[in-house]
Amino acid sequence: MTLRHTQDTEGLATVLLESIRALLLEIRHQAAAKPEVRLDSTFDHDLGLDSLARVELFARLEKQLDVTLPERTLTDAETPRDLLRVLASACSVPGLQTMDEVSRLTLDEVAETPLAAANLVDALRWHCDIHPDRPHIQFYADRGDGRILSYGELLHESEAVALGLQRFDLQPGDTVVLMLQADADYFFSFFGVLLAGGIPVPLYPAPRASLLRDHLHRHLGVLKNCRAVAIITQEEAKPLASLLKRHLKTLKHVTTRGELSATGRFRPLTLQGQDTAFLQYTSGSTGQPKGVVLSHANLLANIRGMGMHLQVTAKDVFVSWLPLYHDMGLIGAWLGSLYYAALLVIMSPFAFIARPHRWLWAIHRHGGTLSAAPNFGYELCLRRLKDAHLKGLDLGSWRVALNGAEPVSPKTVREFGRRFAPYGFRAEAMMPVYGLAEDSVGLTFPPLGRGVLIDTVERGAFESRGQAIPDDAGDGAVLEFASCGAPLPGHQVRVVGPTNHELPERQEGRLQFQGPSATSGYFHNPQANKKLFCGQWLDTGDLAYIANGEIHPTGRVKDIIIRAGRNIYPHELEEAISSLNGIRAGRVTAFGSTDLASGTERLIVLAETRLGDEADLADLRRAINRAVTDLIGTPADDVVLAPPHTVLMTSSGKVRRAASRKLYEQGRIGKQQHDRWWVVRLFLSGMVPWSRRAKRVFTEIMYGVYARSLFYLFGPLTGLIVIFLPKIEWRWSLMRTVVRVLARLTATHVQVHGSESLATMRANCIYVANHASYLDSYILVGYLPRRFSFVAKAELRHNLLFRTLLNRIKTGFVERFDARKGVDDFERLASQARGGRSYLFFPEGTFTRSPGLLKFHLGAFVAAAEGGLAVVPIAIQGTRSILRGTDWLPHRGNVTVHIGTPICPEDWSGDHQDVWRKAVALRNAARTEILKHCGEPDLVDESIIVERSEDKARE
Repeated sequence: MTLRHTQDTEGLATVLLESIRALLLEIRHQAAAKPEVRLDSTFDHDLGLDSLARVELFARLEKQLDVTLPERTLTDAETPRDLLRVLASACSVPGLQTMDEVSRLTLDEVAETPLAAANLVDALRWHCDIHPDRPHIQFYADRGDGRILSYGELLHESEAVALGLQRFDLQPGDTVVLMLQADADYFFSFFGVLLAGGIPVPLYPAPRASLLRDHLHRHLGVLKNCRAVAIITQEEAKPLASLLKRHLKTLKHVTTRGELSATGRFRPLTLQGQDTAFLQYTSGSTGQPKGVVLSHANLLANIRGMGMHLQVTAKDVFVSWLPLYHDMGLIGAWLGSLYYAALLVIMSPFAFIARPHRWLWAIHRHGGTLSAAPNFGYELCLRRLKDAHLKGLDLGSWRVALNGAEPVSPKTVREFGRRFAPYGFRAEAMMPVYGLAEDSVGLTFPPLGRGVLIDTVERGAFESRGQAIPDDAGDGAVLEFASCGAPLPGHQVRVVGPTNHELPERQEGRLQFQGPSATSGYFHNPQANKKLFCGQWLDTGDLAYIANGEIHPTGRVKDIIIRAGRNIYPHELEEAISSLNGIRAGRVTAFGSTDLASGTERLIVLAETRLGDEADLADLRRAINRAVTDLIGTPADDVVLAPPHTVLMTSSGKVRRAASRKLYEQGRIGKQQHDRWWVVRLFLSGMVPWSRRAKRVFTEIMYGVYARSLFYLFGPLTGLIVIFLPKIEWRWSLMRTVVRVLARLTATHVQVHGSESLATMRANCIYVANHASYLDSYILVGYLPRRFSFVAKAELRHNLLFRTLLNRIKTGFVERFDARKGVDDFERLASQARGGRSYLFFPEGTFTRSPGLLKFHLGAFVAAAEGGLAVVPIAIQGTRSILRGTDWLPHRGNVTVHIGTPICPEDWSGDHQDVWRKAVALRNAARTEILKHCGEPDLVDESIIVERSEDKARE
């Protein structure tokens, strides 16, 4: 059925419900039973559709109806009725390929800028005094004109928020966390906090308010570090206020912009230039949070310096998809546009990542003159956009294309210029820049309109001595680095050696800076401040050299590979190898690994390929070594060819070299795990017959106290030793021994059946087991013949002790509540599994006190289907009786572990639908096998699901 057949809501509802029923039939493998689906059935509780299943449903609907669903549909839609509303809206407009033009705003020139402003509030008031109705922000819309926010409206609504904060008794200098989407509420709240004398702290917003508790747990370190007094978020977050206050002694209010808006007379405060304007956090849930303190004076100095260099005027239009909780989007795009009265056209980062052509079409439609992105943004356009996406596109208005926030690839900037020249893009518009949050945002800029300057230097001299000698002859081995220009007026940079002495031009060293935009330090973090400051200079943590007064960044200090006294730069090797036939473009990483025997650093190349034939793989290894030898004069020490999704990447598409190095050094990339299995049977006494019930009461209580005491005796001590043991083999050996000793001491008889089915398996696999009790994990640690890695819920990382212990045994974590992050987590775990690690999933996700096998989530099986990994079903019987979910004291019992025959996915074509079918088939086969041996009923019975749906509807 196509779009033209489903214009009415009733028709859409029919298509939607039939699509859900078809998907449920596939998932449940019950062709004879027609699932009962209502518009108000919940996707998770009533229909049992987890995040991966919903992704599959939405993809099918988009294809079937020829529509494009908003990115937030995945997290916002709780029921088919919610999804129907979105479909009805999407079906009312054509697709994105025929986007119409918007009514371009004609804005008068502004002859002056707020030069006398000492703070951001002064700058806003200056504009409101001169032109309160002037458009300031236009929100991007796929079709037609988006909402327009004027300077006057921004000030008026911000004062209403400030008045509300004053009535909350916000004191000058109090920190207020902003966890909002890139909509009007964000802008009103940011300036509302400033007007009230507070310090805004922008943080990444929760995908939806129902996930706020878990989201805040991940940012608890930031919230504690900044000593947040209030949090401004969406309306749905209000019920969670009491939960948040338990964790934060300083937190008094969790509120919304709408709730804060108050009427009355606002009492303006006097702000000074040295007052803190906001805190920019450079790290979140991992490590010690680093909140960069930026004053109004820092920001205005940076904005003025960048604006003068780029010759920004009120006629400019800045098109941005950059997040508003990071410096490039917040300062460079928004606050810079506000100061110069340039129109800001803003879209969600999700909108760009999902469909990169939206960015370029927004520049076309709105006449964008300024825009910015990290290098990966330009690379994403090169990789993802086809000619069909670009028909009719005109980028002729784009005069400055800033490229910063990560290393600039000479190859990317050259190819972007060539690729989009037919669409009006001028190569001289591309401007590689260098900056960092510790200097507000921008530090060095090349001359306006010059284009990209690539410095070509002799490879041997640079790698061995750090000397950037120009390759004038052009006939030797060379390296290329993009110039990022000279410092902004009033700022200085220098390159220093190991003893902090300044180096001459064209000598590589650590890059340091100082100037009016520089931070005064990190908020409540003296240890990080010691590393940041070197007298009056601040350390960037980057390597660079200066040539003709311009900075040429060469890489992060921690990423450089030192081999035989030479510095090797991984990004160059990665680009060269990515261009080889058979290698997945962009899925290559190079890193150094220390040889423990010799103490030297070895060069390791990890690359993804879909080739499987041994002869083809051997040819590809030779091609890689030829490419490496051509670049650095010597081959790599080890070339690891791995299947797709093995190379670890960040959410923004950058290679995670340090994480890849760690996995390699643990032997978990490209290495098959050796067969190691133990057949151990502990013959212990069984349960006393239930016929002696009276006597058993006292006996069971004493047994429970005894068993619990043993756990308290062995558990913490074992965990502590595991944390400090240096080798993973020793940790597992200790844990297995302790589990078996506890089984013996508690008279728990554990039997393992089917171990022989693993004897012929040489490759890694995915283990899946039913989940009946907290004891399941311990039993599997003690008695599964092979070592594996658990997959655990992300909430466990919030506890420092649990996180440390689980990390020491290589546990993988999966986000349960944020669907988009959950999918990313499963892809990450799948790539690690294909790289050599065996993961164990509990696909039920949880367990109940009552016996019964719950529905299986599909994540483990999608991972297995994509990677062609075998699934080993494991049925655990008896643990629920020993320790039920609501019990405190354990009972006597026996445990049986049945290891099923490995289930291998069939060969598949690689398309999305095929992966989905294979995943469903694997799930059905594994669940059927587990159901045979777990000794518990099947709770995923169609009549039970219908009953639950009816009960839910009555509620």
